[in-house]
Amino acid sequence: MTQTDVSDTRAWVLHPDIPSSDRERDPARALEEAVSLAHALPGLDVLGGSVVRLRDPHPGMLFSKGKLADLKSLVEDNEVELVLIDGPVSPVQQRNLEKQLGVKLLDRTGLILEIFSDRAATREGVLQVEMAALSYQRTRLVRAWTHLERQRGGLGFVGGPGETQIEADRRAIDEQLVRLRRQLDKVVKTRTLHRAARAKVPFPIVALVGYTNAGKSTLFNHLTGAEVMAKDMLFATLDPTMRKIALPGGGPEVILSDTVGFISDLPTELVAAFRATLEEVLAADLIVHVRDISHPETEEQARDVHEILTSLGVLDTTPQIEVWNKIDRLTPEDRTLAENRAARLENVQLLSAITGEGMAVLSDTIIARLAGATRVETVSLGFEAGRKRAWLFEKGLVEDEVQDEDGYSLTVRWNDTQKSQFDGL
Repeated sequence: MTQTDVSDTRAWVLHPDIPSSDRERDPARALEEAVSLAHALPGLDVLGGSVVRLRDPHPGMLFSKGKLADLKSLVEDNEVELVLIDGPVSPVQQRNLEKQLGVKLLDRTGLILEIFSDRAATREGVLQVEMAALSYQRTRLVRAWTHLERQRGGLGFVGGPGETQIEADRRAIDEQLVRLRRQLDKVVKTRTLHRAARAKVPFPIVALVGYTNAGKSTLFNHLTGAEVMAKDMLFATLDPTMRKIALPGGGPEVILSDTVGFISDLPTELVAAFRATLEEVLAADLIVHVRDISHPETEEQARDVHEILTSLGVLDTTPQIEVWNKIDRLTPEDRTLAENRAARLENVQLLSAITGEGMAVLSDTIIARLAGATRVETVSLGFEAGRKRAWLFEKGLVEDEVQDEDGYSLTVRWNDTQKSQFDGL
C-alpha cells in the first residue's frame, strides 16, 4: 500500500473492551470519546471505529488470532493507513501488530502526545510535550534485532565497547531529557517570578477547570472577551491562559485562568509532564469546575476531575463553584430535572456559555464567594520567626511589609486554609 500525504492519512479507531479492567466504562461511549480524540489531530481522515471485546489480552499481540484476522481484513478493505488503539499497547505488542497489519499504530498515549504537540503554544508547553514524548519514546525502544546485529564498538565518547544501540539510544534520550528539564526549570522560574509579581497586586485568581470539551474556553471568552481557541474538540486549549477582568455588576478585578482539560485514564507520563500547567490551580482563590451537563457520562467526567484535584491537594482546601454548562442542549424534561437537582446542592450554577444564559448569576456567585474567600490582615513577627516570614513570601501572600526594632509588620491577603497552615508552622 502506498502511503498518501500526511494530510490524508486514513485512520481507524479501535477500543479494546476488557471486562476485567479496573475502570468499567460504557464501551460505545468510550469509543465515541476516542474517535473525538482522533478528530482533534489535524491531518487524519478518521474513517470510523470499532469496539473489540477482549476476554484475555494476548501478551504479545493484544488481540487473538481470530480477532487479528478480522482486523487485517478491515484494514485492507478500508485502505487504512493508521490504527489508533484506545488504550495502552506495550512496545512488543505495537511492533507485532504493525508487522501483522502492515500499518502504523498509535496507542492512546501516543495519540494524546501527538495532539498535545500540535496544540502547545507557549515555551513551557512545548518543553513539556517534548519531555513527555521522550519519556514515552524511551519505553518504545524494543530489541527488534538480535544482540550481535546491534553490537558496535566505540571510542568511549559515544559509548563503551560492546554497548548495544538500544542502550545508546536510551542514553541519548536521558541526556536530552536532562537538557530539556534544565530549560523547563528556567521557564518555570520565570513563571514563578510572574506569579509572585501578580501576588503583590490584590487580584484574586479564579481558575476554570473541567473535563476536556466541557466549555471552559467558551466560558473564558464570554467573561473576558478574549479570543482563546474554543472549538467542539477535545484538547482545544492546552496552554494555560490568564486575563485580568473586572466582573460585571461592580465586582472586583480578578485574574481568570483557563486550564488544560482533564481526561479519563490520562497516562502517567502526561500527568507528570503537564502538572506545571495546573500550577495556577494551586494558587487559585476560587476554582470554577465547568461540567458539560448534557454529556451522558457527565458524572464519570466529574469524578475524573475530582481525582486530579485531589492529587493536586486542592479539592477540599480551595473554595469551589460547580458550573453545569450546555443547558441549551438539554431536553425540557432533562433541564427540569437538572434545575431541581441543582437547587438541592450548594454552589452549583446552571448556564450556557454559548447563549449567555445564567452568566450574570455566575458573576454574582463568584463575587460572593471571593468576598469570603480571602481577606487582608496584619501579621506581626519577631526577627526570630524567619521561617514563618519566608513561608508568607513563598506563598505570595505579602502585600506590604514594614520593619521596626521589634521585628516585622506584614500586610497579608489570605484565606482560612492559608491562615491555618501559617498557624501550624
